[in-house]
Parts: sequence; structure tokens; C-alpha cells
Amino acid sequence: MARGKLGQWTLLTVVTACVTAVLRFLEMPASLLLGPMLSGILLALGGASVRLPKQPYIVAQAVIGCLVARAATPDILPALLGSGHLFAAVVLSSILAAGAMGWLLFRLHVMPGATGIWGTSPGGAAAMVILADAYGADARLVAFMQYLRVLCVALAAAGVAHIWTDAPEGAAAATVWFPPLGIANLPTAALIVLGALVGLRNWLASGAMLAPMLLGGGLRLAGVVEIELPPWLLAASYAAIGWRIGLGFTRSVVAHAARALPMILATIVVLIGFCGGLSVLLARTAGVDPLTAYLAASPGGLDSVAIIAASAPVDMPFVMTLQTMRFFLVVLLAPPMARFLAGKAAKRG
Repeated sequence: MARGKLGQWTLLTVVTACVTAVLRFLEMPASLLLGPMLSGILLALGGASVRLPKQPYIVAQAVIGCLVARAATPDILPALLGSGHLFAAVVLSSILAAGAMGWLLFRLHVMPGATGIWGTSPGGAAAMVILADAYGADARLVAFMQYLRVLCVALAAAGVAHIWTDAPEGAAAATVWFPPLGIANLPTAALIVLGALVGLRNWLASGAMLAPMLLGGGLRLAGVVEIELPPWLLAASYAAIGWRIGLGFTRSVVAHAARALPMILATIVVLIGFCGGLSVLLARTAGVDPLTAYLAASPGGLDSVAIIAASAPVDMPFVMTLQTMRFFLVVLLAPPMARFLAGKAAKRG
């Protein structure tokens, strides 16, 4: 690709807009991140030399931290207090099952190092990619695994919801991309600045995301602050993360992903089936309907499940409480679990 940097960035922006528009028209989950990532891959394989600077990537991580924190609403507390032991059992079981499959991918030499463990972690796909990058795993392959799982899980959950209910889906509300900004946005801005400072100064591994996530989540649960994230900021953050991943792809990485595809799909099917089994137990013990239990136990992503649950006659607080709990636990438990399981596999190898 002989164009200068300005030409490459212009081409990348145009291609990203087109690809993302097509994915959104097809109602593809995580299209705002997949569009930039796929566009970055296309240009990287075509010989593009541009790379995203560190600063916007750090800010994007802080925004994702706020996005995770926003899920911790005070509404989930009653359901959490009432069925916390069941939620914990379901969440930990799914995390352990995903970790076992990641360990297996490592042992079978399908994925290098702890990449398979990061890639199979259920829920929080964008967060897992950021954490994997911070802890030295191959973020490109992690992204490939995570978003392939998000797509498969979303399709499976949508299919089950469609079969289970004849309720018509409501029309999607039009997105207001540039809402007016005001004093309500100040807490979010402060959290983003905090995350950026932590990330740029390297005070904590993946601290750009974890600092606003933990502080913002705690304040959100306490009902102290609202976290307002305008759609344009989320879209820009997804684009930064997608470009960071996509522009790093090479032909060898794409070939590796293609060779690993059958095994990755097998682990996704097993994880969906395992979580489906957990939903049966959850329905019987928690006294909720089977569709509510299935969507609650479905292995991410959080946003896709939320959209599907909102259009189905289910117990929405129950679904979102379990999904949010797993979202936070996966982000917190994935780093030590990845190090532990990768170490075990390396010793046995």
C-alpha cells in the first residue's frame, strides 16, 4: 500500500464507515467494534503501515471501564440478595468451564500461551481483549475467539427467544448520536480522566479500564452517580480498540485463526450447551421461567443478551443481575486464572 499515512487513515475511516453500516443493517452484535476491526484487518493485509497511537487506546480503555461500571445498577441488588448463592454457583461454574476449555486449547497447541484462556472467558469481550493485551497474550486471536463467540451466542439466544415466545419484537429506538452534554456528564468524564492517568502512568496492569470500572461500579451500586456515555464516544472508543487489534493482523495470524476455527467453534458449542444445562438447574431452583433462566445463564455478551431479553417476556432484572455479576467476576478473575492455568499447562507440557 503506497499511500502516505494521511491517505491510509482516510481510507481506513471510509472503509470502517461502510463496513460498520452494513453490519448494523444486518443487526450484527458488536457491529461498532467488529466494523473497525474487520476494516483494520483488510487494510493490514493490504499492506497498510499505520498503527493507532497509545494515547487514544488508553482513553478507549477508560471508556470501556465506565461501560462495565454502568451495568452495576442499584436495581440488581434485590435479585442479587435474594438469589446470590445461585448466581454465584452459575457464574463460577461457567467461568471454570470456559477456563477448562481454554486450558485444553493450550494443551492441544491450538492457541499459544494463555491466549485460549482469555479467548474462552465468557462475557465482557471488549474487556477481555484489553486485559489480554495488557497481560501479554495475543489480543488479535483473543478478539477473534471472543467475537466469534458473541456472534454464536447472540444467534443462539435470539433463536431460543424466538421459538419460546410469539411476542413481537418492538422497533429499535433511533440512536441519538450527539445528545446535549451537561453537568450529568461530569462524573463520567472524571472517571475517564482517572483511567487515562492510571493507564498512561502504568500504575496498574490494565488500570486504564479497571480503575474507572471498580470506582464507578461501586459508586453506581451505591446510587451516588449516573454514568452517561454518549453514543459517539462509545463508537469512537470501539473504533480505537477495533483499529488497534485489526491493524496488528498479519497473514500468519489469519492463517492460524483459520486453522484453529473448527476447535474454537467446538469450544463455543460446548460452552453454550454447558450454560444451557446450567439454565435448566437455575429454572428449577430459582423458580423462574426457562427462557429467563436461559438468557441469564447465556455466556455473553452482556449487551446482546440485554437487547434480546428486552424484547421477550422474561424477568429482566433477574437476567441482567446474573449477566452483570459474571461480567464483573470474569474481568476480576480472568488474569489470575489465566496465569495459573497457563502455568499448569506449561509445566505438564
